[in-house]
Amino acid sequence: MKTDFETLKSLATYVLDHLQQAEIAEYPVDKRPVLIEALAIELGVSFSTDEDIKEQAIEEVQEKFGEDIPDDITETEMYNHARKEIIKGFSGENISGLYLTESLHHVALRIKDFLLNHDDVDEVYATDLELIDFLVDKLRRFSIKKTIV
Repeated sequence: MKTDFETLKSLATYVLDHLQQAEIAEYPVDKRPVLIEALAIELGVSFSTDEDIKEQAIEEVQEKFGEDIPDDITETEMYNHARKEIIKGFSGENISGLYLTESLHHVALRIKDFLLNHDDVDEVYATDLELIDFLVDKLRRFSIKKTIV
């Protein structure tokens, strides 16, 4: 499964839906698309997608080859090695193909701050600790397969 910005939007949708279903956060239905997009952008700091890793691996190969890189760069051994090294840097931690660039706790803190500071979120009905625990639990359970169905 390849991950990209749409995967981050699926994660944002998943988080916002669970917060509203659990009656932890309240936001106007008409603001939902704006919140999904904004949260997906915010989550982009916490996760790397396959798309991000591909771009990073290509940059690393370009640094070694210069501008004279082959057209089929993604099929070269050097590219595959660079990609594997980048993924290894995440200690194998990923959620449904999204590679964590920071701990789940920090991701939850980032979402908490987003919720408390975004103008389109009307209310948050949980303490910081309750919210963080809820978010960590939900993030662990995220699966792109569950959100597509």
